[in-house]
Amino acid sequence: MSFKNPRKAILTKPQLEYFQSSKTHQDIVSYIETLNEAVVGTRLTDECPMSNGASAVLGLFDQVEKLAKETPPVDNKASRFGNPAFRTFYDKIAENSESFHTSLPNLPQESIPEISVYFNEAWGNRTRIDYGSGMELNFLCWIICLDRLGVLQESDHKAIVLKIFWRYIQVMRVLQSTYWLEPAGSHGVWGLDDYHFLPFLFGSAQLRGHKYIRPKAIHDAEIVEEYSQYYMYFACIAFINSIKTASLRWHSPMLDDISAVKTWDKVNSGMIKMYLAEVLGKLPVMQHFLFGSILTYDGPETPHSPSLSPEDDAHRGHAHAHAPGDLGGAGQREVGWGDCCGIPVPSVFASVQAEKEKEQGGFKLSGPGIRPVPFD
Repeated sequence: MSFKNPRKAILTKPQLEYFQSSKTHQDIVSYIETLNEAVVGTRLTDECPMSNGASAVLGLFDQVEKLAKETPPVDNKASRFGNPAFRTFYDKIAENSESFHTSLPNLPQESIPEISVYFNEAWGNRTRIDYGSGMELNFLCWIICLDRLGVLQESDHKAIVLKIFWRYIQVMRVLQSTYWLEPAGSHGVWGLDDYHFLPFLFGSAQLRGHKYIRPKAIHDAEIVEEYSQYYMYFACIAFINSIKTASLRWHSPMLDDISAVKTWDKVNSGMIKMYLAEVLGKLPVMQHFLFGSILTYDGPETPHSPSLSPEDDAHRGHAHAHAPGDLGGAGQREVGWGDCCGIPVPSVFASVQAEKEKEQGGFKLSGPGIRPVPFD
């Protein structure tokens, strides 16, 4: 197999439509559905069979977290946006990426330049110091590549979600709180949480068929606290509640709406449909998707494509092509949940810090340290 460096290929709506009918799209959706079914009725504390490859992948995240702890945030009091120290952390990831991958069993050495791009991009954007569903998708693509190349096995599917993916989310929470990563796009992730989508998708699968817990239970603080150690969905609700004190109706309206659904089966199937529409079907997200020899693109090319350099982007790095047919009335873009509107969004952790400084007279951030903050 001939490997190659991944590249962007989707810049226009016709290219996105081609992708949506492609084998690569089908493979990604199929993989999500496979992982989804693997964790129906499971708990985060369940024992999972793990291959040597899966164990090695899990071990990489300890090294990533170690790099973060060795790269503290710089004093950046004047800004409530991303901390510049993240770029140093990102560079350390890139520098160590090859050695990280060399430690994985069964991985062809010649594949490392290609798949390490997905790995590097999974931790956030270096230029914008932000994180969103596109970076989360890069992580999923990295996992798909490892599966295709034999590092991960079919028997690992349950562990991929409950152990590997969940450990990734835990490391991302450290990065988000340490470097005040901004939400990628002005809406966060469609009212789910500021950064993630897949924990809600897989988390609702865990709860499918549960005898007692219903979706409306996210409004019961005691249930959320008790079950957050077992289910991703409740763990994510607990995280949101830990940094935002207002009602979900105000800061997470989509989650509030979903809580009225009667069964977890419907929540889970709805999450999959929503992912197809709002992540894999959105140009602002998919124009950053990277195609290589494993996840391929053979659709229409864009002649004389303009550079998408984040530094030159008028939308503060959230570049998206305004293709024909992508505009609303009077020339206005049809903006939906998750679409970029060019407005930089301060990290919620910056608000947390501001409250601490008011109370403690200049307390400096020294780690994840999350506290509830008033919603404004």
